Amino acid sequence: MTKAAVIGAGFGGLALAIRLQSAGVATTLIEARDKPGGRAYAWERATDAGTFTFDAGPTVITDPDCLRELWKLSGRDMADDVTLLPVDPFYRLMWPDGTSFDYSNDEAALARQIGALNPQDVEGYKAFLRYSEGVYREGYERLGAVPFLDFGAMVKAAPALARYQAWRSVYGVVASHIQNEHLREALSFHTLLVGGNPFTTSAIYALIHKLEKSGGVWFAKGGTHALIRAMVTQFERLGGTLRLGDAVAHIDTLGDRATGVTTRSGWHDSFDAVASNADVVHSYRDLLDGNARAGRVARSLERKRFSPSLFVVHFGVRGSFSGVPHHTILFGPRYRELLTDIYEHGVLADDFSLYIHHPTVTDPSLAPEGHSTFYALAPVPHLGKLPIDWDEVGPIYARRIMEALDARLLPGLRERLVTSFYYAPPDFARDLNAHLGSAFSLEPLLTQSAWFRVHNRDDVIPNLYFTGAGTHPGAGIPGVVGSAKATAGLMLDDLRGP
Repeated sequence: MTKAAVIGAGFGGLALAIRLQSAGVATTLIEARDKPGGRAYAWERATDAGTFTFDAGPTVITDPDCLRELWKLSGRDMADDVTLLPVDPFYRLMWPDGTSFDYSNDEAALARQIGALNPQDVEGYKAFLRYSEGVYREGYERLGAVPFLDFGAMVKAAPALARYQAWRSVYGVVASHIQNEHLREALSFHTLLVGGNPFTTSAIYALIHKLEKSGGVWFAKGGTHALIRAMVTQFERLGGTLRLGDAVAHIDTLGDRATGVTTRSGWHDSFDAVASNADVVHSYRDLLDGNARAGRVARSLERKRFSPSLFVVHFGVRGSFSGVPHHTILFGPRYRELLTDIYEHGVLADDFSLYIHHPTVTDPSLAPEGHSTFYALAPVPHLGKLPIDWDEVGPIYARRIMEALDARLLPGLRERLVTSFYYAPPDFARDLNAHLGSAFSLEPLLTQSAWFRVHNRDDVIPNLYFTGAGTHPGAGIPGVVGSAKATAGLMLDDLRGP
């Protein structure tokens, strides 16, 4: 029987493993940590009040059909293994001047809110949505799961990219339609969810709005990790093998072929094909150590621009905050300048903006009765731009974030606090082998997208493949699941032969 190994049981690795196993390829999925999920890991914290469950992230689920497809491959229904709950509003956006804006699928409510900020922007918003629909068709439906293996594929896509002025930034396109600055921020921040600066990320990423409008925003009952567990159930039901707690130490090669993998425990097996969902620099530099070509690729990747890291404070509190929606964005006093500090200058800003995740307003089971769980996320520079001692700075930064939440969103927070901990850039680097502690891999610039990103199949080692945030089309759940679809198509074609 044809055998394949997939390294890393995050969303991309699981989606790829399910596709391969569904097609009859005996697939072994190998994960370094004690549970699957990758960036979608989860923690439980036992307290005197009971147990709190915390998702590491991501927590915004869009395009659920791309996930349902993984079950339909074998004639099953995802709903049998996990329940997705709608999130409404998608986000509440709040500014220091007291302005608040609920972004949702309620067109009438949106029009009222936009009109209250600037009546002229009601028509501008409609024009922006038409633009978003166009780039969604070209960038997501047509190209999202298509591998770019040669420059010719990029050339073929060029007319569509040119038609939608892909060289412009998301913010630039939004600003061409919208006059109010608060609305410009509300309609451009989404690129931050995939690691992109709205002022430099290609306008193609405006497709995220259409993605949300068409498919909605969802949350998995039991937390995002419940969706991961459901994917594992589907994979193992199909006959796949999952190895946990045993990191891959080396991808074995002979000549121009990958021959198998060896783990740190000493376990080894031979495979017809190997795919990595691990960090792309780690894959080439460390897992292929000793391969001359891999060393050159790693050095080239290290010269590219990587997305920022994140500082995330997880906390459980007494009481409920029913007036605080599932997703809240607390903007700081600066927008462009703050992002420039993070992406360019490597500054740890005091006037941070925060993304607040409040899952218990949707699913109370994630906290003990009468309690709530949250996390507050601040984008921060990666370790290459800000090489500070996070053991020293982390507790101070966490305290400042909690003080800001107490003042702006969650009054009395510090008195209600039951448990808390934070996750910082060194944790991304250590737990996920993320280069520079980046939370999203390569920055989604136009010059680092599609053919310019790590290819789904290596150019020289023909049975070595890649999936996940570092490959086309990029980060985010739909992105990495799309990369798995593109990679699976290549692998199955190659394994079946002419």
